[in-house]
Amino acid sequence: MFTFTMDPVLLGFLASLGAGLLTALGALPVLFGTRISARLNDTILGFAAGVMLAASFFSLIIPALDTARSLYGSNWTAAGIAVAGVLIGSATIAGLNQILPHEHFQQGREGPMSPELARIWLFIVAITIHNLPEGLAVGVGFGGGDIKAGTLLATGIGLQNMPEGLAVAFALLSVGYGRMKAFTVAALTGLVEPVTGLLGAVTVSVAEQTLPWAMTFAAGAMIYVISHEIIPESHRRGSQRQASLGLMVGLALMMFLDSGFG
Repeated sequence: MFTFTMDPVLLGFLASLGAGLLTALGALPVLFGTRISARLNDTILGFAAGVMLAASFFSLIIPALDTARSLYGSNWTAAGIAVAGVLIGSATIAGLNQILPHEHFQQGREGPMSPELARIWLFIVAITIHNLPEGLAVGVGFGGGDIKAGTLLATGIGLQNMPEGLAVAFALLSVGYGRMKAFTVAALTGLVEPVTGLLGAVTVSVAEQTLPWAMTFAAGAMIYVISHEIIPESHRRGSQRQASLGLMVGLALMMFLDSGFG
């Protein structure tokens, strides 16, 4: 009987591309003149944080621990790899935040030479830093050969990319950008995800031993983004309760999907 199989690297690239394109889908309402309140915007950001947080643990760290145990036969080695991978991932994103000039919607400008760069490029850099680990996570999920895990990650990242794209587009609109430019910038920021998705898929498919490292690296990078970028942004305008509610809904939804597919 004929069965069709697709290269996990290609799947990782296509899935991360699809998740990235959902950013553009989420940003579409900005073209039709609909505005959202600051409270709803913060709730959406909280939802995105919850999805990413659940994906970091249930779809990356826990499977990475299982993989490391099977590869090395030691709980202590697995634990050490997980800790090291998470710390390296978070340190990498922290380093990029220091090196690359960028601008947060509420926190203002950060990084060297930021006053000299146009605001639109500062926004693009900030959002790109944010999206790097998301594409990497999807690519790593597929590159390791676990199609179910990769599909779950792509679904979760795609789900949070839609409200994230909406939030980014309206945030750009609120600081003076035109509707088309706000939509275009929000859409383009999602296209970094297939780049890091392809990188992650290739890396773990070439060397199986890198899989737990890559998974925990991606998890650490996402957790840092949640803590440093999303939660402060969602809490800055007095909508902490709504943002926390959004986080819990996103967390619960991703946890439900992981348990259901698992």
